[in-house]
Amino acid sequence: MKFVLALVVLLGIALGVAGIVLGEADDSPGLQLLGALLVIGAIGYGVRLVRRSG
Repeated sequence: MKFVLALVVLLGIALGVAGIVLGEADDSPGLQLLGALLVIGAIGYGVRLVRRSG
């Protein structure tokens, strides 16, 4: 179960980084903001997951 949650966190970070990079090409601040929020949220969830598991 922890492996699946770790994959979800890594996938969220990867999608967020892709959103930031693709937002740079299109000059749309909205996509960059959503990508940054996704990365921040995934990192926060990952930290919470690690802290709860002990």
